[in-house]
Amino acid sequence: MFNIVLLEPEIPHNAGAAGRLALATGSTLHLVKPLGFSLDDKYIKRTGLDYWRDVDLHIWENFSDLKTAMAGKGMWFLSTKARQTPWEADFEPGDCFVFGKETKGLPEEMLKAAGDRALRIPMKSGSTRSLNLSTAVAIVLYEAVRQQSPGW
Repeated sequence: MFNIVLLEPEIPHNAGAAGRLALATGSTLHLVKPLGFSLDDKYIKRTGLDYWRDVDLHIWENFSDLKTAMAGKGMWFLSTKARQTPWEADFEPGDCFVFGKETKGLPEEMLKAAGDRALRIPMKSGSTRSLNLSTAVAIVLYEAVRQQSPGW
């Protein structure tokens, strides 16, 4: 249905949780190297439980390769620095949701290039710096699913 892209993820729990979300929605999980963990890590397997083996998972050496392979698909870039929210976006099946690494987010040049394809999840001012990566994935992914499959 959709493509979840984790750019240089650092925490295995988040990748495992994103994998479960991908499986639950019929989506694909893409991990872009370098990864901050091994895919054999027990935390990924623990978070993904026995579902991890069924996740449609693709590993990419770099973002450029992924972008070439996904040509023609809509790309959305998630950042606390964006203006537009997921509720203002019009998602299409096959769209890619690109999330940055947990400690730094997406590179500034990537966000600038994204323009109005950059999205933020609104938060109460001063309440927190950011949401957990897998929580952010769930919010955006299920908004996209809601748009494409009302009542699903």
